[in-house]
Amino acid sequence: MISYDFDYYKPTSIKEAAELHQRLVSEGRKPKFFSGGTEIITLGRLNLIYTDAIIDIKGIPECKRWGFEKNELIAGAALSLSLLEEEPHFPLLKQTASEVADYTSRNKITLGGNVCGQVFYREAVLPFLLAESDVIVGGRKGVRRVPIRTMFHQELTLEPGEFLVQIITEEAYIDAPFLSVKKRQQWETGYPLITVASLKKDNFLRFAFSGVCAFPFRSDEMEQVLNDATMTYEDRVLKSFNYLPKPILNDVEGSDEYRLFVLKNTLVDFLKHFESGGVHE
Repeated sequence: MISYDFDYYKPTSIKEAAELHQRLVSEGRKPKFFSGGTEIITLGRLNLIYTDAIIDIKGIPECKRWGFEKNELIAGAALSLSLLEEEPHFPLLKQTASEVADYTSRNKITLGGNVCGQVFYREAVLPFLLAESDVIVGGRKGVRRVPIRTMFHQELTLEPGEFLVQIITEEAYIDAPFLSVKKRQQWETGYPLITVASLKKDNFLRFAFSGVCAFPFRSDEMEQVLNDATMTYEDRVLKSFNYLPKPILNDVEGSDEYRLFVLKNTLVDFLKHFESGGVHE
């Protein structure tokens, strides 16, 4: 059980949520925005996170949006990963989200909770990095729309008092050829070793990674090398490793050397898949 008490609030608008957060902070409180709550509960039980006020964003209509509007797909931050899996408007997102934890957990884990969480896998962000989506964030200064690659640097760099409302993706990216693979060393629903997602747009392969480092990432430099068809598959992959962020994870799931070994083989398979005319998986 969680060893501390907290107050619970469920605002019904972005403005109300932002003003509530600001008021609680001014009173010396330590509020946290909450959508699924799995991470707050888990880390709270371990005394690794503390809050005395929970602001649940599931009552905000914009945070529950899921569908197309004016050639854009709107995904609310309070949507569960299981819903994204069951209503697959974005096939790459469906594939990636469906491999997070187990189905019971995905009923509780939300898109915003996964993208903004402290656990370093955060696989749900990978499709949006590849599709160069925009994020809608709300806070005391109002609502703003920002390219995700401008805001996501190892984590979503929200300003104090801001929260993720939606992620918006252009329809042109939704049906692009893709591949997403999660490699595990243990059981099927265990923590991943690495996850690699790729999307092909304008005959150019984009790659995003989780589990390689202590944060998800996409590297323009790696992509330039991996798309250089003048080299062999293996040479491209090994050269691209010069641009990997450091350090490579080294933990109970796998050593840094083993991760690089698995990553090399996975990327070679990706290149063979796409360049031999592979389609969605």
